[in-house]
Amino acid sequence: MKQVQFSRIDKTKFFRTLNKRVNTYFKENNIKRTGNWKLYTKAIIMFAMFLVPFILILTVNMPQWVQLLLTIVIGVGMAGVGMNVMHDANHESFSTKKWVNKLMGSSIYILAGNVYNWKVQHNVLHHTYTNIPEHDEDIDAGRIIRFSKKAEWLPIHKFQKYYSPVLYGLLTINWAITTDFKQMHRYLKRKLSYGEFPNPATEWTKLVVSKIAYYLLWLVLPIAVLNVAWWKVLIGFFVMHYTAGIILSIIFQLAHIVPSTEMPSPDENGNMKNTWAIHQLYTTANFAPKNWFINFYSGGLNHQVEHHIFPNISHIHYKKIAQIVKETAKEFNLPYNEYKTTRKAIIEHFRHIAELGKKPQLA
Repeated sequence: MKQVQFSRIDKTKFFRTLNKRVNTYFKENNIKRTGNWKLYTKAIIMFAMFLVPFILILTVNMPQWVQLLLTIVIGVGMAGVGMNVMHDANHESFSTKKWVNKLMGSSIYILAGNVYNWKVQHNVLHHTYTNIPEHDEDIDAGRIIRFSKKAEWLPIHKFQKYYSPVLYGLLTINWAITTDFKQMHRYLKRKLSYGEFPNPATEWTKLVVSKIAYYLLWLVLPIAVLNVAWWKVLIGFFVMHYTAGIILSIIFQLAHIVPSTEMPSPDENGNMKNTWAIHQLYTTANFAPKNWFINFYSGGLNHQVEHHIFPNISHIHYKKIAQIVKETAKEFNLPYNEYKTTRKAIIEHFRHIAELGKKPQLA
């Protein structure tokens, strides 16, 4: 696989202009780029939504159908912690203090993930090579879903518009069972890292210990405390993960797997047409920018354009800087992909999935 190189020539000076304007915004308003009391309050809410129902299930005598409903709430909270707390922290934008970012970023361990894997896949591969086939793993669903025209077409893809929503729910449960082990083996073998390359033995130890702790917390503890059949606990575990998986997958797909975004490939020498910042405008989309609930719950991931150009700025600020980014892109005659509503973005996503499912010569 050839190393991808983005163009270093920005004749229009787009990013220099945009960066200067965003810096001016923070300076004139005397605010930090990291989180503030709004983010910290939101973190408390998301953790409460995630953990309080679990504690209630373990400590309060209630009908099993109520317990099942609470596992759905846990799943909603699980996705909320991932998007609002873990995501910012592992981009080092949750706080100005490194230890706080490290602590909050470690919340991924109780979400079934792994810090090293996530930083490599998300911070390195996805944010650097956004929507570039064979480099951005977020657009690689294996052979089961075809997210790119560059991916091999199989007859089963004709039906992917029907079965893809079902598979989306398996995202986080795959983290818990197989994905982390496969990723760690692959990333360490390729010597990938976000920052200094870690000690492989240390990372494998962290992975095994954290997985054992995870299974003890979410499976063994409920079986021991609730005195119910193990398969009922497994159902609750699956419902929790499926809820979180659906939410996270849909929000991720709306930002990149839609008709308005491109999936450009490098030339035979590995060179990309655009600079990295301009590339982000072509490959990323926003949705529901004026929807208060979506802005609040998604951790600003509906402002993906802003997030991709400024990944080290906390999502708390995206709504404010979005107008700067939008106006600057327009001024330089560059795209600013945006869907006014979540509903419109979802419709366009599945239309796109249906199109990619057609046999190439018919598409």
